[in-house]
Amino acid sequence: MFFSIGSTIVTGLVSREKAASAIAVMFTGLTVALVTGVPLGTFVGQTFGWRETFLAVSLLGVIAFIGSLICVPGDIRHSKPASLSQQLAVLKQPRLLLVYAMTAVGYGGTFIAFTFLAPMLQEISGFAEGTVSLVLLVYGISVAVGNIWGGRLADRRGPIGALQIIFGLLAAVLLALTLTAANPWLALLTVLCWGAVAFGSVPGLQVYVVRQAEHHAPQAVDIASGLNIAAFNLGIAGGAWLGGQIVAHIGLIHTAWIGSLVVLLALALTNWSGRLDRRDNPLRQQPATPGEPCTTGA
Repeated sequence: MFFSIGSTIVTGLVSREKAASAIAVMFTGLTVALVTGVPLGTFVGQTFGWRETFLAVSLLGVIAFIGSLICVPGDIRHSKPASLSQQLAVLKQPRLLLVYAMTAVGYGGTFIAFTFLAPMLQEISGFAEGTVSLVLLVYGISVAVGNIWGGRLADRRGPIGALQIIFGLLAAVLLALTLTAANPWLALLTVLCWGAVAFGSVPGLQVYVVRQAEHHAPQAVDIASGLNIAAFNLGIAGGAWLGGQIVAHIGLIHTAWIGSLVVLLALALTNWSGRLDRRDNPLRQQPATPGEPCTTGA
């Protein structure tokens, strides 16, 4: 719920040509939280007790609540509340369903391998358990940088152009991991490259679904945005499940190259959506430039 609402808020705070970068900054907060929250929560729990861990989470929630009251304007533009029938109508729009498929498949491919990254680093690359935590920390930093880069790329090249680049690089990195995992240094380098592109598609996908909704379901843009977050979660769950089946039946290392093939499927869906955009309106694929009006759709 937070990320669907947050995406709507941040795009309402900036000009249209900076929407992807704004979403990237918001999702970078998630990355920072994952990198810092787990070790901080462990420290609090081990030092003060598990109840204090939940109290600390509650305190952070209060800080976020106060910060929202103070910093988030009350006059952000938003669409009128949609009726239930209008909300359900979003699921009848083929172009929006195609974007949701891009999101779910792209992140499914990532999480086929990412779910088992820690055991892969230990069992195949030979890292010690404590070293794996440091590698994951550096991976998180790389993800944060990649989010910002992905947002700027989507602002410059448009969502489809950015997604084509990011999905292509992600598929290549996952395939490379299959070959480099056995060497600790090469595996480390590959993981850093993986982090830089793993979540860089988030800004482009979120901006793209909003622009498609403005064109195909203008009465339920916020709902369309929220459903894309659901597609993220569906991809994560499906990827983790499929990764578990792969590990159980053919082995840990195979999660990387199979994940690469799934990401290539997301790239194919992206190319298809781009062709449909060009067929419907050749100008719709172009990114907005400062000072110029932007067409609806992406």
